[in-house]
Amino acid sequence: MAEAKRGFFPPPGSFEEKFIRAGGHGGQNVNKVATVVQLRFSPGLAGLAGAALERLQALAGAKLTADGDILIIAGEHRTQEQNRRAARTRLSELLERALRPPKHRKPTKPSYGARQRRLESKKRRSDIKRNRRAADY
Repeated sequence: MAEAKRGFFPPPGSFEEKFIRAGGHGGQNVNKVATVVQLRFSPGLAGLAGAALERLQALAGAKLTADGDILIIAGEHRTQEQNRRAARTRLSELLERALRPPKHRKPTKPSYGARQRRLESKKRRSDIKRNRRAADY
């Protein structure tokens, strides 16, 4: 089996692959051959840390099932092997993104000059709007 080339890939017992028939156009090949792969990944069996597990669930979005599994469906290629490789690559990329902790944002504040420019532009805009008003006679 060709595994994803780069990065983290889950341990063998934490995912299963099932092949199903593809729908849509394609003629006899689509009707006879089960080339679409459904890759079901169970994060609980992979031994992920708490923060990484939360990030993975947030990143999975619609791929997350009610059971807490991640379901990836790949059917863009004509062969099982290419679809298997595509599904495993997608799972590997998702796991890499989840395992990478977010960068810490250093809070910054605007400089004195930036604050002055902002207030000046607000004053200019206010003057324009004030001059549009009807005069009180």
